[in-house]
Amino acid sequence: MVRVNKNKTAIWVITPNGIKLAEKLSPKLPKSDVYVSQKIAEAPFGHFSFQSLSETVSHKFSQYSGHIFIMSAGIVVRVIAPLVRSKLEDPAVVVVDDHGNHAISLLSGHLGGANALTLRIADIIGADPVITTATDVNRVPAIDMLAKEKNLLIENPRAIKTVNMALLRGEKILVHDPFGLVGSSLPHIEACTYGGTTKHLKNHCRVNEFERAPGVYVDDVAVDLPPQVLVLRPASLAAGIGCNRNTGMEEIKALLEAVLETHKLAPSSLRWLASIDVKSDERGLLSLAENLGLPLFFYHRQELNQVKDIKNPSIVVEKHVGVKSVCEAAAILATQNGRLIVPKQSTQNVTVAIARINFLSSV
Repeated sequence: MVRVNKNKTAIWVITPNGIKLAEKLSPKLPKSDVYVSQKIAEAPFGHFSFQSLSETVSHKFSQYSGHIFIMSAGIVVRVIAPLVRSKLEDPAVVVVDDHGNHAISLLSGHLGGANALTLRIADIIGADPVITTATDVNRVPAIDMLAKEKNLLIENPRAIKTVNMALLRGEKILVHDPFGLVGSSLPHIEACTYGGTTKHLKNHCRVNEFERAPGVYVDDVAVDLPPQVLVLRPASLAAGIGCNRNTGMEEIKALLEAVLETHKLAPSSLRWLASIDVKSDERGLLSLAENLGLPLFFYHRQELNQVKDIKNPSIVVEKHVGVKSVCEAAAILATQNGRLIVPKQSTQNVTVAIARINFLSSV
């Protein structure tokens, strides 16, 4: 797997003036690499040289969170066109002309951060920033930017256009946001619960209302929604896991997935895995964390025994391990004393419990 250099930027140069501009930008962008074409000069000390722009960019494109091209926009469009995937994956791309008069946000203005990078570049070299995203030029909030700021996973990115267009037109937007993560930042909203899945809000949106109007659904509860409703998932859940020695990853994962599905919880809202420290070398658990790309926390007996909201204490576990609960207590601790929403579920070799963070104290 290619490792992405998060918050690291590549600066691409093909002219002598470009080198001068890169030398101004690089010190102000500490996490940056400068790539200089072999056709104009030998790369200055500490920089990289390349022979073919298109081949080198193709190899490096997904390895950086942002790219600054000091050259014409036409060249850049032709080079990156085969590499563009989606607004959820593409890095920021900014074009700077050879004299540094303009800095243009070309790709991934919102989620990729190109708009912010453009403003930073313009400030460093004294250029005019050029930003063309409609929400920015009309000075209305963009739902994808709000999602990014609140660390919300966008489950169906095609619905972003529908919501942003409604924002531009000043139309009413139905918002299910029981945790209060984005609703206060959006104008013209009607706050409601969808299908009565939570009790945090008083109004209930009828299904046919969501089918006719643009909507935003912010929750870790999985429900069926019309395609134009933008689904945003908070990273709000922790799974506490206990298992017998040498239990395989697939068996642990199977129960975890079954628990989430049975209780209608979105897997993409799972933020942490947790267990007892005597399992810190358990290959099945370690492999599961790597497979899911989630942090795995281990807690000492003393920490686990301090948790009070245990629904299913185990005499057997207390006898052999010295704690009344592993999965329930670990889930609660991982959410910083959040609420246990799924008590211990078990198979012969695995136990799983789910807790949710307390948003009132966490956001």
